Amino acid sequence: MRHFLSLLDLHCDEVDALFALATTLKRDHYAGRPHRFLEGKTMAMIFDKASTRTRVSFEAGIFQLGGHALFLHADNTQLGRGEPLADSAKVLSRMVDLIMIRTFEHDSIIEFAKHSHVPVINALTDLLHPCQVLTDIFTYQEHRGSIKGKTVTWIGDGNNMLHSWINGAALFGYHLQVASPIGYQADEMLMRDAIGQGAKITFMADPLDAALGADLITTDVWASMGQEQEQEIREKAFVDYQVTAEVMARGNDDALFMHCLPAHRGEEVAAEVIDGSQSVVWDEAENRLHVQKALMVFLMQHAKD
Repeated sequence: MRHFLSLLDLHCDEVDALFALATTLKRDHYAGRPHRFLEGKTMAMIFDKASTRTRVSFEAGIFQLGGHALFLHADNTQLGRGEPLADSAKVLSRMVDLIMIRTFEHDSIIEFAKHSHVPVINALTDLLHPCQVLTDIFTYQEHRGSIKGKTVTWIGDGNNMLHSWINGAALFGYHLQVASPIGYQADEMLMRDAIGQGAKITFMADPLDAALGADLITTDVWASMGQEQEQEIREKAFVDYQVTAEVMARGNDDALFMHCLPAHRGEEVAAEVIDGSQSVVWDEAENRLHVQKALMVFLMQHAKD
């Protein structure tokens, strides 16, 4: 059984095939050609965290593939009343063909997948956001070709997005340059593991230094879901960690800007950057649909094998 809990659950050749499929599915989508690879299949979508892009992209995606999605919020299921994760996994995976989870603790999704008889997709945990970074790299490839050997700059919080960019450095072979405030750096164990698998990462204090020579500059909100009470503290800590036109100018002339959204203009990114000519955030957002469709097909094919 194959699950997708981290980017490191994939191999390089599998990513190439998955991206090729995503490209085909995107073309079929625009051409109005049916691509019902998951005819009659059902996916349970478990949400502990609110979502716009994740819910719409997965729900619309499996519908376009000929399947059906069931939206389950923890507050309205037995999970919210304390049913053990193992029990829920065993029951749900006897009724559906695929399970997508968006939750808080990463250990929870690992435990769930351990007891599931069907593929489980990590649609976000506090530790990782692999679907988003997989999509971001696909988007870079659409615009600029292979990301291998390129320089990616992360400016901001050491959060789940940065952690997946760190894993991606091991899988895709790009150089990651990181600028985060003191006290908001990446998880040390995850970072050491990725470096041990070949990730090339440089940590810097100054965002301008981190952006030097970048082919891609990316960031995220200063306070993620569940951290709203820290907003004022984080605003002070991150005040010098905004992606501005000056920061973008330190990158290569054809550098792209990405953001997983939602964005707060005037905080982590200047309006002139996210709405400017180097920004590909809308392509990035749309591509969640196409890449996740390819991911669902890929996992279901392996489930059959």
